[in-house]
Amino acid sequence: MVLAGGFAGLFGSLLVFGAIAEDVHNQEANALDTLANPLLHSLSNPILDAFMGALTDIGSTIVVAPLFAVAFVLLMWRRHRREAFFLAVSIAGSLALNESLKLVFHRPRPQLAWAQVLPEYSFPSGHAMNSLVFYVAIALIIGLLWGRRAGSIAVVGAIVLALLIGTSRIYLGYHYFTDVVGGLLAGAAWLLIVFAAFDPGLWLSSRRAEPPGP
Repeated sequence: MVLAGGFAGLFGSLLVFGAIAEDVHNQEANALDTLANPLLHSLSNPILDAFMGALTDIGSTIVVAPLFAVAFVLLMWRRHRREAFFLAVSIAGSLALNESLKLVFHRPRPQLAWAQVLPEYSFPSGHAMNSLVFYVAIALIIGLLWGRRAGSIAVVGAIVLALLIGTSRIYLGYHYFTDVVGGLLAGAAWLLIVFAAFDPGLWLSSRRAEPPGP
C-alpha cells in the first residue's frame, strides 16, 4: 500500500508538473501568477520582511551546503553509509535536475518594482525544489535511525518548512507562484524516485536493529 501510494504520488506530481510546464513553455499567463505576488506583497511589513528573508536564507545554498556537509560527515562517521549516499544522491540530483529544467524553459524572473531581479532563470524554483529534497531526505533518515514516529514528525516539519521557503520566494518577488509549485512537484518526484531506488522495505522498518551491547 505504501509503495502504491508512492507511485501514485510520483505519477500525480509528474502529471501536474507537466501541465504547469506546458503553460510555461507556451508562455501562457496563469491567474495565480498574476495575483500571488502582489497579494503577498500587500501584507509586507518589517517583521514579515525579516521572517521571509530568513526563510529564503534557510533554503539557500549558503545554509543547505554546510548542513549537508555536516550531515554527510556525521553519517559516514557513524557508519551509516547507505543513508549518507541517499542524502548525497538526492541533493546532487536535485541540483542538476533543477539547473537542467531552467535551461530548458528559459523563463525570466518576475519584473516587480519591489523585487531585486536576479540573472538566473525562474522555472522551477531552486529554493523550493532543493529545500524540499534536502530537508525531507534528512527527515526520512531520522525516521530510519530513530523510528517511524520521529520520522513522521520530521517529514511533516520538513514539508511545512519547504512550503514556507517557497512562499517566501513569492513574497519577496523572486519567483512566480507556478515556479514554486513546479519546484515542489519536481523535488517530490525526484525524491520519490531516489527513495524507491534505495529499497523502501528497509526505510519502512520501525527502526534498524541495534548491535548488542558489551
